[in-house]
Amino acid sequence: MILAIDIGNSSTTIGLFGEHGGLRFRSDLTTRKGATRDQCAVNLLDVFRLYGADIGEVTGTIIASVVPPLTAALCGAVEMLTGRAPLLMGPGVKTGLNIKADIHAQMGADIVACSVAAIAKYPGPILIVDMGTATTMSLIMGNTYEGCVILPGVQLSLEALSDRAAELPHISISPPASILGHNTVDAMRSGVVYGNASMVDGMIARLEAASQPAATVVGTGQAAPDILKYCQRSIVYDADLLLCGLYLIYQKNTEGKQRKA
Repeated sequence: MILAIDIGNSSTTIGLFGEHGGLRFRSDLTTRKGATRDQCAVNLLDVFRLYGADIGEVTGTIIASVVPPLTAALCGAVEMLTGRAPLLMGPGVKTGLNIKADIHAQMGADIVACSVAAIAKYPGPILIVDMGTATTMSLIMGNTYEGCVILPGVQLSLEALSDRAAELPHISISPPASILGHNTVDAMRSGVVYGNASMVDGMIARLEAASQPAATVVGTGQAAPDILKYCQRSIVYDADLLLCGLYLIYQKNTEGKQRKA
């Protein structure tokens, strides 16, 4: 079984893949940037117990991280529990992706993994809308990552609005009864939900105008279910895009070793 872990700024996603690539479970934990190796190990054991899985059956692990302070601790925890050092996304890892970037090291591991999965699963050209701490929109043509747009994430924007405007409360992300709010909370919800949906629609149109129409627009990320269903453009929602990409990258980097074994 292959363990795939994505350490994001807001949440850490853990996925366990079975022998034939099926996702056995997926778990989302809050990212704790100061966590020690032992705390990470306890969290992993708790997740495996929760889903009735045995961490001793893990034969390999791949980790993507955009939180350097936590990377070493989680890598150490995985090696302690499985007896095997994880494959860490970074320079030297084979992805099969041709990346058009001025500085390849600045490319987020999560964006790379999502791109690899999207190429394997969907017809191109592909636009990927990833709605996490930041909202990123990436264009894939063939096996080439053409570039992306990075915008403030939905939750981040909402928190900034409430923090900087004294009379605006902290609210959950949910649609109002109508687009015109008749109280502060509904007005904020309308702006967050329909405003972000309109932003996604508008950016898709601009990206297609600058290149060519996309055969597939795929959405993923924590905020995607709350926003993308209000977009006018048809968007495929794929919650496990990133985890699937990590699994595929692990396979690309261990194929020869597995055959020899």
